[in-house]
Amino acid sequence: MNAINQIPFLQLIKREWLLPVSYATTATFLCYQGSWLSSDPGPGLGLFLFSWLFVVMLLSSFAVVRLADHLAEQLHEPMGTLILTLAVTSIEVMMISALMLSGNNPALARDTMFSVVMVVLGGLLGTVLLTGGIRFREQNFNLKGVNSFIGLIVPLAVISLILPNFTRTGNYGMFSQLHAISLIILSLVIYGVFLAVQSWRHREFFNEEGWSPSDIVKTSPKESISLQSFLLILHLIPVVLLSKQLAHVLDYRVHGSGLPQELVGLVVAILILAPEGLAAIQAASRNQMQRSVNVLLGSVLATISLTMPAALAISLICGKPLQLGLSPAYMILLAVTLCSCMVTFAQGKTNILQGFVHLLLFAAYIVLMFD
Repeated sequence: MNAINQIPFLQLIKREWLLPVSYATTATFLCYQGSWLSSDPGPGLGLFLFSWLFVVMLLSSFAVVRLADHLAEQLHEPMGTLILTLAVTSIEVMMISALMLSGNNPALARDTMFSVVMVVLGGLLGTVLLTGGIRFREQNFNLKGVNSFIGLIVPLAVISLILPNFTRTGNYGMFSQLHAISLIILSLVIYGVFLAVQSWRHREFFNEEGWSPSDIVKTSPKESISLQSFLLILHLIPVVLLSKQLAHVLDYRVHGSGLPQELVGLVVAILILAPEGLAAIQAASRNQMQRSVNVLLGSVLATISLTMPAALAISLICGKPLQLGLSPAYMILLAVTLCSCMVTFAQGKTNILQGFVHLLLFAAYIVLMFD
C-alpha cells in the first residue's frame, strides 16, 4: 500500500489506461472466441480481428518494456538491460508456446526464432548503427562485452538452427529425443553461466569502458521498484492470454492469402521486438551504443538460449513435432549475418557503413522469404 500511496491514484489510472483496455479485450475474446474463431473468419472480419489483437498486444508489449526500462534506469547496467531482455523474452516464449500448441506447423517456432535473429541482427542493428553513425559519426562500446555475446551466439545459433540438418539419429531438420534433452540442459547451463558473468563476475564488460561499481547510485525507493514490477506482470498477462487468438487469426490470414508461411514468424517477431528495438534506437540516438548493443545482442542470445529450449520442451512434453533446421538458403544467410556481426564489432567502434551492410542482409532475408 505504501507504494501506491506515493503515486496519486488518479495519476496511476491515467498512466496505466491500457490495463482496462487490454483486459476488456482479453475477456471479450475469451467469451466469444468460439463463434469468432471456430472456423475461417473471412477476409473482412479476419483482418479486423487481427488488427484489434495486434494493436492491443503491441501496446501491452510497449507497456511491459516501458516499465522494464524504468527498472533498468533504477538498477543501472547490466541489471537494467537484463530485466528488459528477460521481459521481452518472456513474451516471446509465451507467444511461441501458444503458436506451437494451437497449430500443426512443425517449423513455426523455428521460423519465429530465425525471424527474431534476422530482425535484430539485420534490421534493428542496421538501424541502430545508421542512427548513431549519422548523428555521431563513430560510436564506442565495450569490446569485451560484445565478444562475450558473440562468443555464445555463434555456436548456439549453429547448433540450434544448422546442426539438426546433419544429425544421423533424427529426421531431417529435427533433433532426436536425446539430442533435444541434451541441448535443453546445455543451453540453460551456459546461459546461467553467462548471467553470472554479466551480473557479477565481469559486469564491467557490459558497461562503458572506465565504469566501476562505485558509479552506481541508488535513487529510487524500493516501493517504486515493487510497484513497477507488479504493473509489469499485469501488462504481461493479456499478452499471454491473447497469443493463442492471434495465432489462430494470423494462421488463417496467411493461408487464405497464399503468403509464405515464414511471414507468421516475421509478424510475431516484429510484435515481440518493436518495443525493445525502439529502446535500442533511442539509446543510439543518445550516444549510448553500449546500451543498444546490450539490448540487441542480449535479445538474440536469450532467444537461442531460452526460447529454443522452451520450444524443445513443449515438443517433448506435448508430442508436437519441431523442425529446427533451416533451409540451405537460410543457412547461408545466417552464416553471413553472424560473420558480418563479428566484422562489425571487431574494432570497438561503429559507423554508418556497417549499418547499411546489416540493412542489406535484412532486405535479403525478406526477398528470400518470397522466393
